[in-house]
Amino acid sequence: MASAAPAQQQLPPLYNDLRPLSSLDHGSWRLQRRDTAPFLASVHIVPVTIDEFMMTQRSMPIVFSAGDQPVPLALMGLNSGVNVFVDDEGRLIEKNVYMPAYIRRYPFMLAKLQQDNDEMSLCFDPTSDVIGDYDEGDELFAGNEPSETTRGLLKFCEDFEVAGRRTQQFMDELIQADLLMDGEVSIQPDGQGKPFLYRGFKMIDETKLKNLDTEKTKALFDNGILPLIYAHLFSLSLTRDVFARQMAQGKVPSQPNAGTEDVVSDTDQVVN
Repeated sequence: MASAAPAQQQLPPLYNDLRPLSSLDHGSWRLQRRDTAPFLASVHIVPVTIDEFMMTQRSMPIVFSAGDQPVPLALMGLNSGVNVFVDDEGRLIEKNVYMPAYIRRYPFMLAKLQQDNDEMSLCFDPTSDVIGDYDEGDELFAGNEPSETTRGLLKFCEDFEVAGRRTQQFMDELIQADLLMDGEVSIQPDGQGKPFLYRGFKMIDETKLKNLDTEKTKALFDNGILPLIYAHLFSLSLTRDVFARQMAQGKVPSQPNAGTEDVVSDTDQVVN
């Protein structure tokens, strides 16, 4: 595991910095397992891979980011800074809620150390306090070799990268078939004169989906894309459940004029 700094790149959501993990610099470091993640309390959108659609759609809406390179997102809240699935300490409110792999791999990820080299190394966010030179926790190295814990982390991150490539292929298919449209959700709470409108994301155009010719529909089914599309469509009904959670938690912003909220704003990073 190299000790050079990663190549300059745009950092994905959650990550404030990246450093390569090495036995030279971090030979005595340990990983501490915790049931809280305070940073998560203000995270309302999380990238998900297609491998997670079936689990995610049971708890959270799945939408797609806007822009030329959309990615699938799980909505943990409808407003920026609101996560209805965790408390203020970042502890899950309900134990049976699926936690996306993107969150579970933090503070680790694979990254290139040099722009002209495609080799990726296990890196971590040094601003996270779950790893460090602690007396307690899982050892990251056994002498100069990665520990079983570190080998497991590396495998998890490698699997995530593979799933990410499959997800990109899925998105390419959706774009090629011209199945994405600008999304909008209108929610009318009791006692409110006007609805809350949420935009700023993409979703499957059901009319275009229904009008696909038989050959294209069969192709989408055969390559496993059609079930993923329906998982996304079924999950959209949970948008109102997320809104209801926000209402119950007192996290719905005051909108006396029923303004429009972008679920994914221009400042939200949604790259994998």
